[in-house]
Amino acid sequence: MSKEIAGYRQQLGEILQQIEGESPSIQKGAAIITDAIMADRTVHVIGPGGHSNIGVEEVLWRAGGLAVWNAILDPGTNLIHGAKRSNFIERTPGYAKSVLDAYGVGKQPGEVMVIINAYGLNAMTIDTVEECKRRGVTTIGVTSSSFATLVPAGHKARHPSNKNLFEEVDIFIDNHLPPGDAVVAIEGFGEKVGSTSTFCNCFVMNCLVIEAVKLLIARGVTPPVFMSANMPGGDEHNKAMEEKYAGIIKHL
Repeated sequence: MSKEIAGYRQQLGEILQQIEGESPSIQKGAAIITDAIMADRTVHVIGPGGHSNIGVEEVLWRAGGLAVWNAILDPGTNLIHGAKRSNFIERTPGYAKSVLDAYGVGKQPGEVMVIINAYGLNAMTIDTVEECKRRGVTTIGVTSSSFATLVPAGHKARHPSNKNLFEEVDIFIDNHLPPGDAVVAIEGFGEKVGSTSTFCNCFVMNCLVIEAVKLLIARGVTPPVFMSANMPGGDEHNKAMEEKYAGIIKHL
């Protein structure tokens, strides 16, 4: 293994260890998600922009994952429809409202929204958290404070309000994204490579799942957890949960 790959692994490990220090916030988020599950309230999750959608896909119909997530996967910001297109749309003020309307966000009291955005400053991200506030939806933000504080007011990547997601959500879980995202320096090349944001986001999301499952068990509730459909008995195990949540989860 090259020294660069070894260094990449080491730096990823250090970032994940930093996220472990977010345990109090993760516990608070897991408790809110658990309360919503027990009250049959919808738990939404959105990644408003580009690669943040991967954090949403990570928990949708996932082996070992909760069955309850209403994953909001907007075609406008999904990279499969064009990377630059995604970038333009995530910077469009007002766009998020129609997306939340289309997914029925805020129709019931007690709903929860997990907002995954590594940088936490684009127009769609900030409009999402502000719109959730107006609708009475509790928000959990998986994002970075270190990166957001580096981007100056008025930068074209920012929402016109210059707000930061980590300051607007009800519960903030720092994903400890390093400034610039990439962390590996290659001799003779000026730009770093080896991105970290998807690892950060997906690790936090799985931590939330783990802690929510523990809480459900402690409260005497059987957690609604999918098993791999590729394993013997997987389809049979998943069928009841798929039927229960089909009317809630738009992409099931």
